[in-house]
Amino acid sequence: MALNIKIIVATHKKYQMPNDPLYLPLQVGAEGKDDLGYQRDNVGENISAKNPNYCELTGLYWAWKNLDADFIGLAHYRRHFSYKRKSSKFESILTSAEAEKLCAEYDVLVPKKRYYYIETLESHYEHTHAANHIDITRAILSQKYPDYIPAFDKVMKQRGAHMFNMFVMKRPLLDHYCTWLFDILFEVEKHINLAEMTAFDARLFGRISELLFNVWLLKNNIKYKEVRFVQLGFEHWIQKIKGFLEAKYLGKKYSCSK
Repeated sequence: MALNIKIIVATHKKYQMPNDPLYLPLQVGAEGKDDLGYQRDNVGENISAKNPNYCELTGLYWAWKNLDADFIGLAHYRRHFSYKRKSSKFESILTSAEAEKLCAEYDVLVPKKRYYYIETLESHYEHTHAANHIDITRAILSQKYPDYIPAFDKVMKQRGAHMFNMFVMKRPLLDHYCTWLFDILFEVEKHINLAEMTAFDARLFGRISELLFNVWLLKNNIKYKEVRFVQLGFEHWIQKIKGFLEAKYLGKKYSCSK
């Protein structure tokens, strides 16, 4: 019997979407916005209004609460999983047949790690954003889930991680992960004054969750498969590298996406 696998494609704009029933384009932060013609994340049980702070996580929350599938995943309108390189990036996007083959063997699919080499995850966050975000998160974790602290501390000292909040995950594991994740983030939110932050800095929950995902994987000894990903469109690598080095050596924190 074929597995029922569904990957939401988080987007806030019209974009070329995969023509495969595996994918469900999802307009994140749809609350109060014009309809793009995609599934919206402000129907059913949702946190769509939190999108300015939670980014693609409003889409994850919607999928968790409203989708019924054996495996549920998250990709981005310009960033997708890719199993085999083909003639173009778009044609290289993971297909239903490829996803089913992988999910039959693994409980979780994750993107290949992003490495910072000269930075740990903790120091990179401290150099690019407000360091107290990490401190507050650790304090909440210590209070609510103290058995995760060794994994948290270990992950923060690593120089690479599975980023972008991308994954494809077996439904029972998704329930476990999202229950844990949003319980932590909603508590962290109570200790952060978002009104005093710029719009860019206030997107912190999407960033914190990238780190927490790796903590969850480690603590629960999850059997996962690393899968390459493709970035559609142009990437500003010179700008990315310049911003990364300025943050580390000049103390210039990020003010926009790199």
